[in-house]
Amino acid sequence: MAETETDARLQALEGLLALPAAELQPTLNTVGQLVSELLKADKVDVFLLDTSTQCLVAVGTSDTPMARLQKSLGLDRLQLANGGRAVQVYETEAPFITGRHEEDPEELPGIKHRLGARSSVMVPLPIGMETRGVLAVTSARNDFFTQGDLRFLQAVARWVGLVAHRVELVQELTNLAVKQARRAAAEELITVLAHDMANYLLPLQARIQLIQRRATRNQSVEDQRDANGAAASLRSLTRLIQDLLDVGRLDQGLFTLRPQPVDVAGLAREVASTANTPGHPVNYRGPEELVMLADPERLRQALENLVANALKHSPPGLPVLVDVQMQRRLEGPWARLAVIDEGPGIPGEQLPTLFERFARGPGSTGLGIGLFLARRIAEAHGGTLEVTSRPGDGTRFELALPEDLATSR
Repeated sequence: MAETETDARLQALEGLLALPAAELQPTLNTVGQLVSELLKADKVDVFLLDTSTQCLVAVGTSDTPMARLQKSLGLDRLQLANGGRAVQVYETEAPFITGRHEEDPEELPGIKHRLGARSSVMVPLPIGMETRGVLAVTSARNDFFTQGDLRFLQAVARWVGLVAHRVELVQELTNLAVKQARRAAAEELITVLAHDMANYLLPLQARIQLIQRRATRNQSVEDQRDANGAAASLRSLTRLIQDLLDVGRLDQGLFTLRPQPVDVAGLAREVASTANTPGHPVNYRGPEELVMLADPERLRQALENLVANALKHSPPGLPVLVDVQMQRRLEGPWARLAVIDEGPGIPGEQLPTLFERFARGPGSTGLGIGLFLARRIAEAHGGTLEVTSRPGDGTRFELALPEDLATSR
């Protein structure tokens, strides 16, 4: 190979890495045109696999008459099921070179006869850690490419893979930045709204209490029932607003604990009793008393969120169990509080993101913050919150808290 040709190819490789990490298709079109001019080819394609259609798609092509003809014939999309040399290179990850396409029984008729391809060099295209496509160079003349061209194209494919991977990473980072900016704005708006709504809760609670007392004094059963229902709804709204405000406090580093001796068993029994209804029984199982240092309001908040979540996903009539036990570990005693339901379970694909902020599963009507806060409360106590679930077999959330001074009886 002449020295000037070698220099030109080295400059071409350097030019590939100098391409800006912008959009993928324009970048690959530039790659195709650069290689076409360097090898004096009639067409250069950067094929990438479209997994949705199982096609090799010419995402980047040279701006040449044969490339335009290829597109008009629909040969810029190659079905894997139809075979052909490009598909073979992709599937076997082995390079291919020929100077006699018209004599090749393995090539697609459209490429041989309608496109007029006579010589080709094709190499697999690695992007990231896997083969994602094929880099193909074509000429309308027989015996046009050499083994040296094949080796050069293999080097080009590696460099093109680096460029494509860099473009994809930049696009992913850009999309992530936009998504995070939108999420941050939404979270700030939600926190402001929650703060404003909280200002109306105390007057509303006072009004409902007045109605309850009046209904009791007048012995109006219907009014008592309606007032009690309104009070229960207000408690749910208060808990939701408190959760939203706590999300904001976590972001601002203002989320604090006020630990004190607390009867965890009594607290869990009270949460279960409050949530218990004829249509959705909530049962308690555990010791009569289990005293440990914890923040009672935060612990109540975590348990209420876990029980509310269990009730939301349990069929009517099936019980939810709040199970409290003392557990001895090497590092000392732990209190284990489990909330167990007999619902449909959680699909496996949802488990990795279950405790993320605002994560919501299919059919969920909540905001997706209850489980997030419950885990953060457990972690603030130095504990853990884990889930065990299988579709059709119910769900178990287990909150474990360490406490050297914990005692039970």
